Amino acid sequence: MFRTLFILIKKEFLQIFRNKSILAIIFVMPVMQLVILPLAANYEIKDIKIAIVDHDKSTESRELIRTITASGYFKIVGYGESYPKSYEQIEKDKVDLIIEIPNNFEKDLVRENKEKVLLAINAINGTKAGLSASYLAQILQNYNQQIQVKMNPEIETAKKNSGVEIVPNFWFNENYNYRLSLVPGILVFLVTLISTYLTALNIVQEKEIGTIEQINVSPIKKRDFIMGKLIPFWILSMVAFSIGLLVTIFVYKIQMQGSFLLLYAFLSVYLIAILGLGLLASVYSETQQQAMFMVFFFMMIFILMSGLFTPIESMAEWARYIAKANPVTYGVEGIRLIMLKNSGFMDLLPHFAYITGLGIVGISWAMLRYKKTS
Repeated sequence: MFRTLFILIKKEFLQIFRNKSILAIIFVMPVMQLVILPLAANYEIKDIKIAIVDHDKSTESRELIRTITASGYFKIVGYGESYPKSYEQIEKDKVDLIIEIPNNFEKDLVRENKEKVLLAINAINGTKAGLSASYLAQILQNYNQQIQVKMNPEIETAKKNSGVEIVPNFWFNENYNYRLSLVPGILVFLVTLISTYLTALNIVQEKEIGTIEQINVSPIKKRDFIMGKLIPFWILSMVAFSIGLLVTIFVYKIQMQGSFLLLYAFLSVYLIAILGLGLLASVYSETQQQAMFMVFFFMMIFILMSGLFTPIESMAEWARYIAKANPVTYGVEGIRLIMLKNSGFMDLLPHFAYITGLGIVGISWAMLRYKKTS
């Protein structure tokens, strides 16, 4: 058994190393993507383009505009004389947001201690619109407090002596660095994508070039054949992950909080489950094109519903059930827990249990589905 398996693994490695493009995909592409993606992706939105329609042109309206632009999030690209003209800029995608300050803004603010400001937000990009509104609401709230203190200095003294003081403390990410959670997740995503695609295309390639027939008529057992396909890509995926981990530590300066032994133990089990799914797709496909589209379909769902970019808790209830059945969800969460939170084996026991079960089901299914004639 072991001699046959060793020969099959050797054969797979020889085939892989003959194809230089596969080596580039396995080792070069993940490093490039891991370096580029987190630097390009940013959860913080800046340079929000705004148009100002100031009907009042008073000291307070100018102070309001100065406060908004001083935040660093907003950039004035135009002063409109009327709202309709500024709205034309939104239609042309030259402006993200319009701030209209009404007549008698300063007078009503001083006399009645309140006034309204119109905000018109381009919500084609819902995420950008929501963050823009949130930023601006916070700025206007702070400006409103400054106005109240200016008009009634006793308020400042009262604020110092009363109320609840909130002191936030960001555990496991003290500086609230979004890359700290994004980079480990992207690392899992890249390893998942590469290992699944390459494994899915492997058996199909044998079918297309005709070598599968030679294997089918040989005395090689299905178990040895499947394991011979699985183990080489498992080893290469572990190496690719290690290279990506070095980039994570030395390029992004993310300190490893947990155990390296637990990290690689978890990754080894996770990759078995993922490679099993890739083999399953390969067994069911007759051409490489079919395998690619099948893997693409499931990978899109797995990645987008894994909690990598959006929290699972914010999904619809039916979508949460899909996310909980998604192996990438457990992979992203498990790697984050080990690297950032120093979680132990007992904390990851549900993750180990699920991906182990999924790996057993996937590989067993692939063995049963693969038809071999003797």
